[in-house]
Amino acid sequence: MQNESVNRMWKEYQKINPNTPKTYDAWAFGDSKEMADELAELVLEGTKTATASNYILYELENEELPYAGLLNIILDGEGNAVAIVETTSVEVVPFDEVTVEHAYLEGEGDRSLKYWRDVHEEFFKKELEGINHGFHNKIPVVCERFKVVYK
Repeated sequence: MQNESVNRMWKEYQKINPNTPKTYDAWAFGDSKEMADELAELVLEGTKTATASNYILYELENEELPYAGLLNIILDGEGNAVAIVETTSVEVVPFDEVTVEHAYLEGEGDRSLKYWRDVHEEFFKKELEGINHGFHNKIPVVCERFKVVYK
C-alpha cells in the first residue's frame, strides 16, 4: 500500500504542472531503511543527481528501462514521498566503464570512482546472488541522471 504522502505530492505537482503525464513510479534507493533515508537526503541537498542499477534485473523482470523525461517519486526509508525527480539521461555501460563523473554525481561517500565501485560491487553481488547470477566487471549497469523538479 502506498503512503498517502505519495498521492498528496503527486497531486500538488500536477496542480502546478497540469500537462504532467498521469503515471509515475515511487521508489526508495538502496536495500535498507537507513540507505533509503541517507540517499533521499542527498537528493534533497542536491548532492545526488545520478543513480545506477543492475540491467540484468530489468531484463529478468521484463521491465522498461528508465528514459529521459520519466518522473519518479523518491521515498525515504518509511515510504514517505520526499521529492519528484525527472530523468535527464540514461546510458547502459559495463560496470568497469562507469565514469568518474557518474560516480561523483551519485554523491555517495567521498564521491570517488573507487568508492562507487566498492559499494556498487557489493550491492550488485547481493542482488545477483538472489537470482543465481555471478558478478563480473562487465555486467551492464544502467546509469541514470536526474534533476529534482519538486520537493
